[in-house]
Amino acid sequence: MPSIKTRPKAPKPAATIVLSFVIVIAIGSLLLMLPFSSTEGQFTNPVDAIFTATSATCVTGLVVVDTGTHWSIFGQIIILLMIQIGGLGFVTLVSFFNFLIRKKLELRSIQVASESVNTSGFSDVKLLVKYVIKISAICEFIGALLLMTSLVPKYGVKGVYISVFIAISSFCNAGFDIMGAVETPFCSLSPFADDPIVMIVVSLLIIAGGLGFFVWMDIIEYRKKKRLSLQSCIVLIFTLILIVTGTLLTIITEWNNPATIGKAGFISKITESFFYSVSLRTAGFNTFDLGSMRSITKLFSILLMFIGVAPGSTGGGIKITTFAIIIMTVLSVIQNKSDTIIMGRKIDKESVYKSLTIIVLAAIVAAFTACVLFYANTSADIQGIDAAYEAVSAFSTSGLSVGVSSLCNTISRILLCLTMFIGRVGPVSFAISISVNRAGMKNEVYPEGKMMVG
Repeated sequence: MPSIKTRPKAPKPAATIVLSFVIVIAIGSLLLMLPFSSTEGQFTNPVDAIFTATSATCVTGLVVVDTGTHWSIFGQIIILLMIQIGGLGFVTLVSFFNFLIRKKLELRSIQVASESVNTSGFSDVKLLVKYVIKISAICEFIGALLLMTSLVPKYGVKGVYISVFIAISSFCNAGFDIMGAVETPFCSLSPFADDPIVMIVVSLLIIAGGLGFFVWMDIIEYRKKKRLSLQSCIVLIFTLILIVTGTLLTIITEWNNPATIGKAGFISKITESFFYSVSLRTAGFNTFDLGSMRSITKLFSILLMFIGVAPGSTGGGIKITTFAIIIMTVLSVIQNKSDTIIMGRKIDKESVYKSLTIIVLAAIVAAFTACVLFYANTSADIQGIDAAYEAVSAFSTSGLSVGVSSLCNTISRILLCLTMFIGRVGPVSFAISISVNRAGMKNEVYPEGKMMVG
């Protein structure tokens, strides 16, 4: 009897997205290991290359070698390409070029593109993907031009390249910079703490990238619809609240700290506190020594990094909407309401369950990573709060560092790579991609069970 060939089952959209990031990281790592990627013309340690490629593709910003001095122009361009691909998403870019050449996508491809840009409506996929590319190009182009007005007079023609690099890195919330080549290695943007143009432009680019492309599409089409969606309202309100909160807390806790902003003038203290709060939105730039911050500052910074930015953006974290849903669920339970209510709207149970799952998985990943960083590097004398800060920074793809990454051993760096990867693709998407698909699970019916809680 002839055997019937069955068509192989297509991978889940989440698995496709995860695989696309793996491919980009793998190719980037191989290229960075090559001699012509380093300024010294020698092979780069594989772990350092993989760490850098993962950090760039996951738009994190954690580094173990200075980007401006260790990598050649070729290596820096490879890093910049990975930042751009990682920020927008490889699947998003492929979908855009398919739309551009008018290639008709199959339902499967539309599902993957929909998952990539974080939208549930297939009809919105084509429009949103185009918005992703247009908004990114416009913001990065204008940002680079504005940065040139400050950097070109200071660094000449090289200022053009630096401006483009920082503009792309800022909008993608990556936190990579090449200032080490013209200033001090690992200095980030500290030389520009008193430069209003650089501080304002980079801050606006970070915020623009962190709002999410769905919100930008909503804002652009406001003239037609005359209203914003619930998600856009929540993202805009909470973004403002979190940035202001972070700024005020930094001012209060670091005002008299001479190792951070204590020696700066009144205006500079406010500017640097604001910039740090914006960077906590998963950007990764800094203007003062983060390792010298007080423990209380590091503590609230961990919370703000953990929350992150909006879904469908270039940043990471558990996302603002996830945080908002959990907070409003708590308030609804306190008020004895059976549903989660936000701005007069009832949130569906699936979103509540998914939000809870994301927070629990994220907390487990960050806590496990922090424990390994603390216990596996005892010779480096890493403090517990610093280990937690670095772990959450990796998961949230923030990239702000208190110096732990450079002190870590090989095992810890590999774990940080995995943490950055899980944080970028999302803990739920990562779990789904590696889970075993059990057919028929959704059709099973279970008897109800009661448990006492609280």
